Amino acid sequence: MTIDERILRAIDKATSRGRSRSRVIEEAAREYLTRRARAARERRDLQILNAAADALNREMEDVLAYQADV
Repeated sequence: MTIDERILRAIDKATSRGRSRSRVIEEAAREYLTRRARAARERRDLQILNAAADALNREMEDVLAYQADV
């Protein structure tokens, strides 16, 4: 694996006695992959909502039509 020198210096600054370079890189990779997975789930959820939006809006208009004016 090759890492840019500037990135490597930043990683070194993030290390400590109990936190090695490997650990910092592993944590960063885990966080990155978690964000990517979350973004993918959110995109899928949005596609599902958008696909059902027209039907849901028609249903809501029907429900609101039955409400009495107050």
